[in-house]
Amino acid sequence: MKYLPLNPQIFIKNRERFVKEMSTNSIAIFNSNDELPMNADALYKFKQNSDLFWLTGVNQEDSMLILFPDNPEKKFREVLVLVRPNELKEKWDGKRLRREEATAISGIENIVWLDSIDPLLQKWIHWSDNIYLNTNEHDRKANWVPVRDYRFAEEMKSKYPLHNYKRSARILKKLRAIKTALEVDVLQKAINITDNTFRRLLTFIKPGVMEFEIEAEIFHSFYSQRATGLAYGSIIAGGDRARTLHYIANNQECKSGEMILMDFGAEYGGYNADLTRTVPVNGKFTARQKRIYNTCLDLHNYSKSILRPGISILDYHERVGDKATELFLKIGLIKKRDVKNEDPDNRAYRKYLYHGISHHLGVDVHDLGTMTEPIQAGMVFTVEPGIYIEEEKMGIRIENNIWITKNGHVDLMKNIPISVEEIEFLMNK
Repeated sequence: MKYLPLNPQIFIKNRERFVKEMSTNSIAIFNSNDELPMNADALYKFKQNSDLFWLTGVNQEDSMLILFPDNPEKKFREVLVLVRPNELKEKWDGKRLRREEATAISGIENIVWLDSIDPLLQKWIHWSDNIYLNTNEHDRKANWVPVRDYRFAEEMKSKYPLHNYKRSARILKKLRAIKTALEVDVLQKAINITDNTFRRLLTFIKPGVMEFEIEAEIFHSFYSQRATGLAYGSIIAGGDRARTLHYIANNQECKSGEMILMDFGAEYGGYNADLTRTVPVNGKFTARQKRIYNTCLDLHNYSKSILRPGISILDYHERVGDKATELFLKIGLIKKRDVKNEDPDNRAYRKYLYHGISHHLGVDVHDLGTMTEPIQAGMVFTVEPGIYIEEEKMGIRIENNIWITKNGHVDLMKNIPISVEEIEFLMNK
């Protein structure tokens, strides 16, 4: 792994939290993701199942975690299952984890090889009453490929039809939304790497540079700081392209007089940063760009100010919409008659701000968590309002990452330049 070893207490505590939520005499089984074929004999880069990683810190294919807190055989109450190291395979694909290495990462003492788990697992299942199986139950999931979790669930139900099956995803949605301080420490490392990279970009951007050159600088800066890689595909959108929310072509020239919207973040130790900044290509905002930028910044700061325990994301977005309406009236983007005649389900401000303001952040960029129940201390959210003006070929978005605390919040990106003055100073330094 590129990143430095993480504190195994992160994963020990995560497992303890999960076990506390399990029913009596239950077994929970978690599988790694598949290795996915690409073309010919090539594979896509392996990405670990987020739930398995959150519970173990192990980033290796063909892995399993088995939790059976009431197992009569005490040493098997938590078991990490790994593929047995194979000398020939390692000559081609590289080294696999040894027992002591896996224990150091996860804090799990009992390691069992995958080729010997079946008879043990059968015995433990016969002793249990309930079986927790894992599936990807993200509200925004759109992929119905029959991945390993779903195939495993069908196999288990076929073998053991009389057991009571439960959904581990219900527990994980609640637990993963609340970050421990140890998790936030790792997230802060990803944010610090992203901060350093943004500062580097401010000295690199100039008229004539290509969007993909900026993207390359991000890659270089991330990897030189031991990042795992990109949290997601970087959005490097100059001029009117900034109005495309998920613009990833990154293949155009950055021109003087335009702004460039950059939405990127580092992944470090399995945790993701998510930053957006919009800067002038030539290092100087025009008067109009500055006014729209500062309006977006005002909306950003207001959004942060109300993101506290007790408010639901639905109510939060409604209040941010009210503030956007007020600010957009002030700068003439919308008129009073637009507000008077607006559709409650498609409010007037939505012409210029057509996406949500916040989402959960953590092991996944769009992390697990409720969008309807009150926000709780420990949650981490993005705050990312934008203003997109088609007739002016302009798009601006400003995004920070916020950790909710008992009495308010902490802006984990508070040190990253955000004001017009800071950005211009650093670009012209």
